[in-house]
Amino acid sequence: MLHPTRTDVVVLRLGEVVVKAHSARDDVEALRPRLRAAASAAVSGVMLAPLEPEVLSAGGRAVTVWPTGRPVAQDDPDSAPWEEGARLLARLHAVPLTLLPELPPAGGPARAARAVDRMPGDGPVEQLIRRTFKELPETPSPRGSLPGLLTHGDWHLGQLVHRDRWLLIDVDDLGVGDPAWDLARPAAWFAAGLLDPVVWERFLGAYLASGGPALGRGDDPWQRLDVPARALTVQLAAVAVVNAGREGRELDEVEHSLVESCNRIVRA
Repeated sequence: MLHPTRTDVVVLRLGEVVVKAHSARDDVEALRPRLRAAASAAVSGVMLAPLEPEVLSAGGRAVTVWPTGRPVAQDDPDSAPWEEGARLLARLHAVPLTLLPELPPAGGPARAARAVDRMPGDGPVEQLIRRTFKELPETPSPRGSLPGLLTHGDWHLGQLVHRDRWLLIDVDDLGVGDPAWDLARPAAWFAAGLLDPVVWERFLGAYLASGGPALGRGDDPWQRLDVPARALTVQLAAVAVVNAGREGRELDEVEHSLVESCNRIVRA
């Protein structure tokens, strides 16, 4: 079974095995330690382990091989495992880097820049998104001198599968970074009015109750979340514009909300 994606990534399911041909843009040498990290005992029970701990090659693409898992049901949002995802992130962020191979920087901060660069055209919406990105603080991490931690780099509900338990998947952006970026997508959705405040509180509460270190010891989580959430808003808006253009359609209501969030960021 071929699983469609909106990028040049190809995911093929063969019985109980999933084969992923990674993007031609992916750095194969950076992918190798990320895959070995996912196969290590240090993240057992947190990340889905690959069936093959080394990167393979086919047709000039990096290929990785995984066991199957049941994804989050898209047609039943009330059952979405927000708390489970938060607890897994808290456990991931607590893994000592000394137990893992030397990892590259987490990919989160670079994703916004790539999304903006991929936008074609120069209409009012594109100009707004580019202006919002340009006016983000130059230093995207609010952690100051705190050391980097193990960070997923691109967390959302699509990065969870159930295989006896919920597990994190996708090592493409795994690395050392500011773990607040792993909370930034739901934070951006919440700020844009796209995530129910009750769900946001459940997610955030589960992360903090599990000892998640991303938000420090302060009373205001937005001291750490504000800049990453703004960057994710720009990224999601840019991706929305690219997808709408490729599909030959207007922005939908959710995508308009992301663009309007960019407008609020600029005005603020």
